[in-house]
Order: sequence, then C-alpha cells, then structure tokens
Amino acid sequence: MFILDNPTLRPVALGLTAIGVLAGAVGTFAVVRRQSLQGDAISHAALPGVALAFMFGGRSPLMILLGAAVTGWLAMSLVKGIVSRSRVPFDTALAGALSVFFGFGLVLMTYLRKLNEVLSTRPAEGMLEEWLEPHARDATKHGLEKYLFGQAAFLEDADVTTIVALGAAILAMLALFWKQFKLASFDREFAASLGFPMRALDYLMTSLIVFTVVLGLQFVGVVLMSALLVAPVVAARQWVDRLGVLCLLAGIIGGVAGFAGAVIGHQRSGLPAGPVVVLAVTAIVVASILFAPRRGLVWGSKKVRVSG
Repeated sequence: MFILDNPTLRPVALGLTAIGVLAGAVGTFAVVRRQSLQGDAISHAALPGVALAFMFGGRSPLMILLGAAVTGWLAMSLVKGIVSRSRVPFDTALAGALSVFFGFGLVLMTYLRKLNEVLSTRPAEGMLEEWLEPHARDATKHGLEKYLFGQAAFLEDADVTTIVALGAAILAMLALFWKQFKLASFDREFAASLGFPMRALDYLMTSLIVFTVVLGLQFVGVVLMSALLVAPVVAARQWVDRLGVLCLLAGIIGGVAGFAGAVIGHQRSGLPAGPVVVLAVTAIVVASILFAPRRGLVWGSKKVRVSG
C-alpha cells in the first residue's frame, strides 16, 4: 500500500487511526453516562500540566503527557468533590473547572513566551527569572503552543508505538471491567446493591478517559480532542442500539476519521491533520443523522410520506 511505503505519511496515518479508534471506544461511556463534556474539560485542564511539566524540566513527550494527565485527573477529582459535597450540578462544576484550569494553562504558557522575549534583551533578574530562563527559552524553541491545536505531522514511528501500546492497555482495561462499567452506566442503584465499588469505578473510568485524551493531545490538540471523543459515538448511535456494537462501531468510525484526516492533510499540503480529522468525523455524523435507517431524518421523512 502507498501509505505503508511513504515514511512521512505512514506514522501520521497509523497514529491518528489508533487515536481515533481509542477515542471512539472510550468516549462511548462518556456519552452513555451523559457526561459528554467530560472529555472537553479534561483536555482543557491538561494544558497547565503541559506547562508545569516543562517548567520542572520535562522535555520528553512522555513526561509532558504525564504532567497533562495529572492536572486532568486533578480537575475531574475536584469536580467530583464539588458535586458530592455541594448542590452544584455536575455540568456547572465541569464548566468551572474547564475555565479555571485552561486559563491557568494559558497564563503559564504566555508567561514563558513573554519571559523569553524579555530575557533576550536583558539578563535574568531574581531567583525566579534565573530558574525559569532555560525553561522559557526551551518552551519557545519546542513550541508548547502545538498542544493547543496539535501537530500530527510530526508523528514518528516511536510515537505510533507508544500510542498503540498505551491504547491497547486502555482498551484491555475497558474490556476487563466491561460488565461493571456497563451496569454502572445504566443502573447505578442496582450495581451498588450488588456490591460494586461505584466510586472506584467512576475514578477508573475517568482515568481511562484522561489517558485517552492526553494520548491524543500532542497530535490533535486541546481544543479538538474532545470532538474525537464524542462525535464517533454520536454517529454510531444513529445506526445501532446495543452497547457492545456501539462501542465497536464508534471505534471504527473514529479510526476511519483519523485515517482520512491524515491522508487528506498529506495530499493537501498545508492543511493540519488534526482539524481535518474533526471535519471528517463531523461529515460522518451529518451523514449518519441524515441517512441512518429508522433514526435518519431522510428515512423518517420517507416514512411520513408513505404513511400519509
């Protein structure tokens, strides 16, 4: 195949396909639990973790993504704590955490960039500037802004190996706790009566979503990663009813969108692959809403004409 023979396109296509499959499968539970904005909050809350990991010497993608995972998980823990100890609704707490963490991340990244500009004209003053000077220069050189919108074009074979390995571990956990996740998503009271540890299951599901988000953060970006979690599930839901089939089909749709985004972005040089992936999955969503049997708008309009 021409993709496997192309050393530039191959890692991008394989990496985005793997991220799409993973996001579609894991995002299924975010949607069926009516917590679709959870992925959006996690992706935005991960931004300060990226900046803080860099400020404390993290340079490898693994260390930076670990920092992103920590702040993403902290944000969701904070949301769950607020909801359980107050009358604040889940979506309100989620929106608050998203705004605060994302704003904090932007402040840190902007400060590092501005500090580098200042230090280019004068020497560092004070302990803080002296400590931050090498990090500010490296932040500008490495381009931390790529985590906002992603840079899938820089995917390498080593990145694909990491994505596939960690993605396989996440999917294995999803399969291992499938029965518990399924029951907890549709009938929490019954699951609790059976002795299932509901809080632990919630944190485990949140952790899987966090790692899925941060895994695609560098290549799809903070702003767009949430769409890759939700859109494949929305499209798949128009076609199927069973949870297992929904999860499988959402993964396939996410993988197809990732593959299509990589190929189109490569053929149309200059188009970033991340946004093209989101546009591809959006096109699948629109087609599914229009043409899916039984639920599609076109199908429904035909039934109205026949019955009339």
